[in-house]
Amino acid sequence: MSIRPSNWRNWPSSNDMTLGEALAAARQRIDRLDARLLLQYATGCTHAELLARPETLLGTSARAQFENWVERRAGGEPLAYLVGEAEFRGRVFQVSPAVLIPRPDTEVLVEQAPLRLHGKESPAVLDLGTGSGIVAVSLALEYPSARVVAVDISAAALTVAASNAGRLGADVEFLAGDWYAPLAGRRFDLIVANPPYIAADDPHLAGDGLPFEPQGALTDGGDGLDCLRRIVAGAVAHLRPGGWLLLEHGHEQGAACRNLLSAAGFQAAFTHPDLAGSDRVSGAHL
Repeated sequence: MSIRPSNWRNWPSSNDMTLGEALAAARQRIDRLDARLLLQYATGCTHAELLARPETLLGTSARAQFENWVERRAGGEPLAYLVGEAEFRGRVFQVSPAVLIPRPDTEVLVEQAPLRLHGKESPAVLDLGTGSGIVAVSLALEYPSARVVAVDISAAALTVAASNAGRLGADVEFLAGDWYAPLAGRRFDLIVANPPYIAADDPHLAGDGLPFEPQGALTDGGDGLDCLRRIVAGAVAHLRPGGWLLLEHGHEQGAACRNLLSAAGFQAAFTHPDLAGSDRVSGAHL
């Protein structure tokens, strides 16, 4: 049963609410697109059906679900957590508050990875801090000859990632541990990582739905470079000769990442921008 706060006065009081009425009421509180998507998820209707038959009555359970979701979305909770899924590279991934919501910026990391595996047969690939598994699963599916291993310290995140791999048919080995801890003696042709890189004092952490996401996956609690430092420092012991390390990072951290890579003995350090032109992925090879 949904709990109706005092500000539900904009909703029709009749028990017989149509799809059109529900959508109109929701649009007074949340973004138009969010309202439509939530109504589609609550009812199972398509966009075309909502347009063609707005007079269709909203069922009792669907109405309760929709009202609950609208209230939570109005409070800032991300839409992806409400419906339990998000799209990444044309695939639908399950998400929960245990993992970050997939972002288009991370596609840069996935796109850059195969370029470093050209000509390698059955390359070994490691995804550190896999979260929902979007990088590991995408690489396993898009580069099927690769042997992909994914690590995360969060058992809850690994549960989500393993479920995504199973649903999408990706062959990924999942390991629990802090960065390289469960990988003693293992070496890879490519290591990729999208670690926490937001500084603890960054004001962006207070907005845009970020308070609802796992803080340990967003910030290292310091200057935003601590996890990047640890990954770079440990990579040398886990890369094969000529192996590559690719790191997603903040838009002002490209130079810092290149310096870390060069100082650790990596070669040909570079930074690649995202679609907005901001620094997003840096990498180098041994």
